[in-house]
Amino acid sequence: MSPNHLPRRRFLQASLGGCTLAAGAGLVPGLGVLERALGLGGAALAAEPLESLLRQAPVARYWTSTATAATCEVCHSPGEIAGLGAYEHGGVMVRCELCARRCLLEPGERGLCRARINVDGQLRSLVYGRPITTHVDPIEKKPFYHYLPGSQAFSLATSGCPLRCRFCQNWEISQADPEDYQVASTPPESVVRAARASQAPVIAYTYNEPTVFLEYLADIARAGREAGIRSVLISCGYASEAAMGELCDVLDAVKIDLKGFSEDFYRQTCRAELAPVLASIKLVHRRGLHLELVNLVVPGLNDSEDMQRALSRWVVGEVGPDVPLHFTRFHPDYQMNNLPPTPVQTLERARAIALDEGVHYAYVGNVPGHPGDDTYCPKCGVTLIQRQGFFIAANHLQDGRCPACGEAIAGVWA
Repeated sequence: MSPNHLPRRRFLQASLGGCTLAAGAGLVPGLGVLERALGLGGAALAAEPLESLLRQAPVARYWTSTATAATCEVCHSPGEIAGLGAYEHGGVMVRCELCARRCLLEPGERGLCRARINVDGQLRSLVYGRPITTHVDPIEKKPFYHYLPGSQAFSLATSGCPLRCRFCQNWEISQADPEDYQVASTPPESVVRAARASQAPVIAYTYNEPTVFLEYLADIARAGREAGIRSVLISCGYASEAAMGELCDVLDAVKIDLKGFSEDFYRQTCRAELAPVLASIKLVHRRGLHLELVNLVVPGLNDSEDMQRALSRWVVGEVGPDVPLHFTRFHPDYQMNNLPPTPVQTLERARAIALDEGVHYAYVGNVPGHPGDDTYCPKCGVTLIQRQGFFIAANHLQDGRCPACGEAIAGVWA
């Protein structure tokens, strides 16, 4: 077998050599330490046969098929079928309705997220009950700056993502196949027990794109709510309206990555579209959940003054000035190792533009110790929360208000 066709697992084995890799989960462990770091047991990066996954894979939600669809228009636009006569599929086709991509799957075929598969005309989840990483993080790492500051979040992920962001910092899990990792089946109740044992008040669904394990997420969140544990989502926002609506039913807060403010950027850099992300942001805001937005500023791709101004103007106009907006620093990773880190001045300019456009809480992210990482009163300008990296150095809020002028500060503080 040529090096260009090495399976991902063998490539990682060869390249890691027992070391650890930094990633959004804190660690993407190398061989020999994975089971200890994840606390999930099982062989390190041992693959699991697909046949084994299929035996455990439950039926997913949000799909239709040619066996149940009444008309061709359920799966196809009128333009796609105009002028065509009767047609018989070779097998039962499934249309996934989980995300905006709406993958049309032949028997045995998976969606682009790799996490969902057509099995005998049913869409099944290959990632239910299969967290491949868990970690306890400061909630500021997500980042949530206006939601329970200083709290710990029990964080978990499966594999899979519907996007193909060339700068992904968690590509080892987001772009993996479920069978790349062999992990013990972990029911929702076990996740909640682990969160309680860690004394974290929040469960965070993060690192990969959590909408691909929506069924598992929803079951964990509901069990967590009964146990008094809140749930937060860290997402690209590329879910269908129905799927995002169900997530809003079970979640307490949502952070969405608004990766850029142009269709060209989304298509060329993420293989996705902007419009569905904007729709998700508006839906979360309309449903009344705590919402924060992050814009990873990539040099030369989404850092123009015009784009940053249009983005901030849209945020203020569509979801209001009180939604925190984080401009975070890009570091070379995955398929974009050729680009330099974002200049700090570029982030400072983006933050200044946001404030000029009326955003009340704009941040410079991934630059520890920068004054733009702190929270200020939008009325009198006094410093309210000081941060050092992912940790709170000082919190001067008094019952969610500015101690100097009494201004109510948007957020969830207790």
